[in-house]
Amino acid sequence: MLQELEEKKAMLIQKSKEFKENRDKLNREANKLSAKRNELNKKNKLLLKKAQKLKKKRDEYNENVSKYKKKRDRVNKKINKIYKKIDKLRKEKNLSGGPSIHELKKEIDELEFKQQTEVLTPSKERELVVKISALRDELYYKTAELEADEEIKVLLDEAESLREKASYYHEKVNEFADLAQEYHDKMLDIYHEADKVRSESDAMHREFLKALKTADKQHQQYIDAQNEIKDFTILIDGLRRSSREGRQERARAKIRREAQEIYNQFKHGEKLNTEDLMLLQRSGLL
Repeated sequence: MLQELEEKKAMLIQKSKEFKENRDKLNREANKLSAKRNELNKKNKLLLKKAQKLKKKRDEYNENVSKYKKKRDRVNKKINKIYKKIDKLRKEKNLSGGPSIHELKKEIDELEFKQQTEVLTPSKERELVVKISALRDELYYKTAELEADEEIKVLLDEAESLREKASYYHEKVNEFADLAQEYHDKMLDIYHEADKVRSESDAMHREFLKALKTADKQHQQYIDAQNEIKDFTILIDGLRRSSREGRQERARAKIRREAQEIYNQFKHGEKLNTEDLMLLQRSGLL
């Protein structure tokens, strides 16, 4: 039984060693995963900070877009009022009929924008060019006719000056809108990158928790094994002590039996040697 217990204890010691090695290995892995996760979190934080700076710039440009839109719209309102006055005077003075100068300029602007931004077949583009040219001619003659009237000419000059200002504001709107879009796109790219880094960090954190949980399990198994080893040690030591005490008791009984025989011989007159006397002394019979 003692040998069987010692074999089981030896197996537990080996298992305990394996649990400890596995626990330490998993803890080292968890530390590496934790360091990588922290590094990714730091990178994510820097990316978000960068995205916020880009957002701030985008918002500043959008504020400028809004500011110049308001200026452009205010000027366009003034222009519309002036052209209404011109149309009223034109009718009162029976000057050229048909579309107003303002309407002609607006139509020309729209057609030119279409020519610049749309993909047209050669025939469609020629048709568009001819139409724009005809409208320009009409605008030229109508303007010349109206400018002959001093009152209308003053209004036309004022409208043209305001148109230049409105055009400038419109260019600023486009300029800042392009910049706002550029920074918006950059911001989105950074946010997408930050999302990717965050996903990597979350995955790393899950792996970290998994390693930590497994390490804790190995540690608990190590502790349980250590406790079992202690129990086996106590049991084995007890059995050894009992066995040793049994042997000692048997030895003492043997001495007592031998001493009793020698003592009986002594009582019957037999002579005793030194060893016999020492044996009697050890047994307590002398």
